[in-house]
Amino acid sequence: MLVGTHRPRGRTPAGSRPIPREKCKVIQSTGRFGLSCALTTPFHEDGSVDLARLTRHAAWCLANGCDSVTLFGTTGEGPLLGQVARDQMIGALKGAGIDFRSHVVGGVIAASLHDALDQANQLLDAGARALLVAPPFYFKGVSDDGLFAWFSSLIAKLGDRARDIILYHIPSVTAVPLSIALIGRLKAAFPQAITAVKDSAGDWNYSQQLLAAHRHDLAVLIGDERVLAQAVRDGGQGAISGMANLVPGRLRSVVHQGRDDAALVELVDAVLLHPVTPAVKALVSHATGDSAWLTVRAPLLPMSPADTTALGHLFDRVFAEKAA
Repeated sequence: MLVGTHRPRGRTPAGSRPIPREKCKVIQSTGRFGLSCALTTPFHEDGSVDLARLTRHAAWCLANGCDSVTLFGTTGEGPLLGQVARDQMIGALKGAGIDFRSHVVGGVIAASLHDALDQANQLLDAGARALLVAPPFYFKGVSDDGLFAWFSSLIAKLGDRARDIILYHIPSVTAVPLSIALIGRLKAAFPQAITAVKDSAGDWNYSQQLLAAHRHDLAVLIGDERVLAQAVRDGGQGAISGMANLVPGRLRSVVHQGRDDAALVELVDAVLLHPVTPAVKALVSHATGDSAWLTVRAPLLPMSPADTTALGHLFDRVFAEKAA
């Protein structure tokens, strides 16, 4: 999902979760990258990860339309999670029987090459399906040459283990964009290691250029659900989506069939009026009737009760009016 810039542009539509989470079975993948849920991270009041809620939610997403879940991304507050919490989350999902090689992508988001390497190795040790790797984000205005050197160093240090890397373009948060030229240069230098790009810029012109340049040699994943159907029709292979925390079945039709969904567009427009991660959590809280989902880690703050209620009412209305 598009995050970072607040720009204008659960309960499921039936009123409750469609099946008990404890009885979820994973939907079989179609072979494309498909739909990955940018999994939001539940916390206890003391700030520790609520592992039981995490595993139930991941299983529900996989049973209801997602081909995979993505841990430690932006919607999951990944940059606010240390290695201990990451280990605990990986262990919890493995303990719940979720197959990492098929169904789990992991975020690598760090300014330090050393930290990025630790995160990548942790995920590779767990057997993750892919690594979602953001550029180093502390220094701004860096050149393509500097970014190429950083990614090259990371891949070189991973050595023969380097595989299934998804380049993460999200300049609204990192303020470090990945140019089309840099993506092409990295793909040419590391054709076996780099397999995909996630475009979360919310810039359709950039998305079109990316699809034109790389739809045949990279899985292009679009983070802005409002243009996702068109991107799929133009050769995109799917999405890592925050809205998949809520309506994965609806998104599956968008991702695998390129089907437009007006309700999704209206919901995303509304979410982008707020800080996105707290807004997604507010909607998950609404959909599940579970206020524990409202908790975020500082410096993020939870949505206000009034905004939470208004967003929940909109969610119920648009999906009731525009049911598939």
